[in-house]
Amino acid sequence: MRKWNAFISAGIIVLLLIHGIAGSYQLLGLLPGGNTTLEVLAWAMAGLIALHMILGIKLTYDTLAACRRSGAPYFRRNLGFWTKRISGFAIILFVILHLLVFADTGSGLFRLHLFAGKELAASILLVISLLVHVLTNLKPLAISFGAGGFYRFLRDALFVLAVVLLACAAAFVFYYLRWNVLWR
Repeated sequence: MRKWNAFISAGIIVLLLIHGIAGSYQLLGLLPGGNTTLEVLAWAMAGLIALHMILGIKLTYDTLAACRRSGAPYFRRNLGFWTKRISGFAIILFVILHLLVFADTGSGLFRLHLFAGKELAASILLVISLLVHVLTNLKPLAISFGAGGFYRFLRDALFVLAVVLLACAAAFVFYYLRWNVLWR
């Protein structure tokens, strides 16, 4: 089950990179919205996130059940374990808020609602939660794929992901300023 979760995680990271880059270009006005392929990829990422969440809940339950059987205070002393779970839960909340920023117009098109301070804060917190979650899960992901040379590749991919997430945060701020300051 952990191996499947590793493959799903890698797929989410790839789709997140595509989504982040395309979304940033759209927020900056460099790419027009309404691209069907990007919408399909976004829904595919949402499906993979749901699977990842289900597997994460199952693996957390298994870990806590084994802890209870052994009597080991694993859940009290393992900051990394809880950081992964809390950041994952935060991502779910912020992804829901991210989705609620858009509205279905009834014709199958999604339009952006008002993008004010709350939406900017939720978007920035989503980026931070993603970065914390990926950072804390990098080593287990590398171990799932056999570490070695893959760990270096994964570290480089993480650097690219960090740059893309920073670009996403910058695009959110730019869009906020454009929506609330420049258009007034």
